[in-house]
Amino acid sequence: MAAIKAIALDVDGVLTDGGIWWGPNGEEWKRFCFADIMGVSLARKAGLLVTLISGEDSPLVDRYAVKMNLPDITKGCKDKASALRAYAERNQLQLAEIAFMGDDVNDLAAMELAGLTAAPADARPAVRKAVAMVTEARGGNGAVRELVDHILSNRS
Repeated sequence: MAAIKAIALDVDGVLTDGGIWWGPNGEEWKRFCFADIMGVSLARKAGLLVTLISGEDSPLVDRYAVKMNLPDITKGCKDKASALRAYAERNQLQLAEIAFMGDDVNDLAAMELAGLTAAPADARPAVRKAVAMVTEARGGNGAVRELVDHILSNRS
């Protein structure tokens, strides 16, 4: 745990509950949890880097990144393992120094590279089986905060 220097997060199903709302004019809305927002904030205050690696190319991902002051994110990503490698290289990190939290099968390749893997309680069964940590909280309902608390409480 002490070796973890960064956290990479999927967005839909991790920072959100995986659902979307469409407004009558086609606008898309997602719900983010304040416990997770605080978790990201605590991670950053503790000196951890935080990034988002999302399969979606949504302006809501940009909005979240701006709010949380996350300057290095990846959107519209179809190869999360390559995105994680590129993030590590840009930030002079070893892959073993990065925790990755995802919830679906498209996250598994990145999880194979990360030093610590986690999934929300409602992640797909194959993902829950593959990770080191399954949170008690569901995606979009404090799972990220739980991961951050775990990392911070186990630092030396």
